[in-house]
Amino acid sequence: MSATTEMATVGGGCYWCLEACFEQLEGVENVASGFTGGGDKKPTYESVCSGRTGHAEVVQVTFDPAKISFRELLEVFFAIHDPTTLNRQGADAGTQYRSAIFYHNAEQKAIAETAIAELTAEKAWADPIVTEIAPLTQFFVADDYHQGYFRSNPRQPYCMAVIAPKIVKTRKSFANRLKA
Repeated sequence: MSATTEMATVGGGCYWCLEACFEQLEGVENVASGFTGGGDKKPTYESVCSGRTGHAEVVQVTFDPAKISFRELLEVFFAIHDPTTLNRQGADAGTQYRSAIFYHNAEQKAIAETAIAELTAEKAWADPIVTEIAPLTQFFVADDYHQGYFRSNPRQPYCMAVIAPKIVKTRKSFANRLKA
């Protein structure tokens, strides 16, 4: 991370989905899949999937705030997952799939709280938003085979059925924010 970049850490179901969508955006320099928000000091994909560590699957997005703001990243985040389902995204169920924003500083916390308040006031969803807002403690990078998963496995059935439609939605809804 350089002096001109910032980081955002969010969870909204499977990190492969989030990673594939955020990678599309102008100003996003890197997206790393990993885990945060739990008590295990050496979480693995298998231990997190057990639901016993308390970690969430998340992506850590390195971005250039001169090209895309934290608020704009949150707009994409809320568009590509359902923030009203507690500990679930589609068929993925468990606390590791919770909707969460792990803020890096007080400004990000305030922006996240404001975004949720505005979406709630707009009644963007029929059900209440259950997105957790918590400070980032420690981020654990997932194994290499989880990084760029969709790019490496576009024909894998999960990728075709779950991730590809989210990418299409991202490209359609945020066409003005896509990389050239």
